[in-house]
Amino acid sequence: MASVRLEGVRKVYGDSGAQVAVHGVDLEVRNGEFVVLVGPSGCGKSTTLRMIAGLESISAGKLWIGDRLVNDVSPKDRDIAMVFQSYALYPHMSVFENMAFALKLRKLPAAEIDTRVRQAAEILDIGAVLDRTPKQLSGGQRQRVALGRAIVREPAVFLMDEPLSNLDAKLRVQTRAEIARLHQRLGTTTIYVTHDQVEAMTMGDRIAVMRDGLLQQVGTPQELYDHPVNVFVAGFIGSPSMNFATTTSEGKDLLLGGHKLELTGDQARAADSRPDGTQVLVGFRPEHIELANGQESSAVRFPAAVDVVEYLGNDVLIHAQAEGNEIVALIPSDNKVAVGDRVDFAVPMEKLHIFDPESEKTLAG
Repeated sequence: MASVRLEGVRKVYGDSGAQVAVHGVDLEVRNGEFVVLVGPSGCGKSTTLRMIAGLESISAGKLWIGDRLVNDVSPKDRDIAMVFQSYALYPHMSVFENMAFALKLRKLPAAEIDTRVRQAAEILDIGAVLDRTPKQLSGGQRQRVALGRAIVREPAVFLMDEPLSNLDAKLRVQTRAEIARLHQRLGTTTIYVTHDQVEAMTMGDRIAVMRDGLLQQVGTPQELYDHPVNVFVAGFIGSPSMNFATTTSEGKDLLLGGHKLELTGDQARAADSRPDGTQVLVGFRPEHIELANGQESSAVRFPAAVDVVEYLGNDVLIHAQAEGNEIVALIPSDNKVAVGDRVDFAVPMEKLHIFDPESEKTLAG
């Protein structure tokens, strides 16, 4: 195992350097840690992973694997193993031969190769298909073979580039749990790339959120969920996405249309720091919205008109309009709400997020 450290790592394409894919990323992945790079398509996460793997050159900055600077080290000498989105299996080889191929290139003894392959196959529950070719396997089995091929190399670092994107929804849930168990068992430093924030939240020890080649925030899933540093992270992390509404500052309170949101604590201090009449962006998650029951509480309240109700079984997803803002609420399905109803929503004060609408950075916490 080894740590991975990026110091100002940058990737530029073109002779003029006009196309910047990654802007000076600083990130340290600790020994044995599972870190997820997450963000929308084109944010630079896969490019960053490919630079770590040595499949893309580094335009500027330094990359360390363990105590070794590897900017100019070839991929085969970096002691990494990569799992690709496309599986990249040799179609004419059996499962055993696919998993053993890299070990044969390293000229390991046949007995050691056999032991490593069969041990990995046992871990991944593919021992019964070692003599089959990839075309005889399901998508989930092919993904396990790709993982097995990485495991047998016993690398210092695993790199995984959206390995579950070709699987159906049910198999993705199953396989991400298997990868998490695999990491717990092996303890190998792992860097995992995905555009799926649910994968990131459920698998990563820490998450690095990227946008437009820039690292936005790094933290544990709980830290990113509870304390997003800006509007992008707040909206990207969490499903369904966070609600945002434009309000107007009035002392320690905010005005949502003609309705006053009475704030306390950090939120009140953040609002009070703004000149009266300036706009403030408030955010609150669908799962934190409640239906107000008329009792006094510390929750902020505002009226809304329901226009769509989606039944999800245990919960319902309510789409509503509140002072020109579309609000999505996730509430228990035993609350009987219908299209056309007017409801009063309530959000606990401690669950409210406040942002500067210009910089989009958080104003509280």
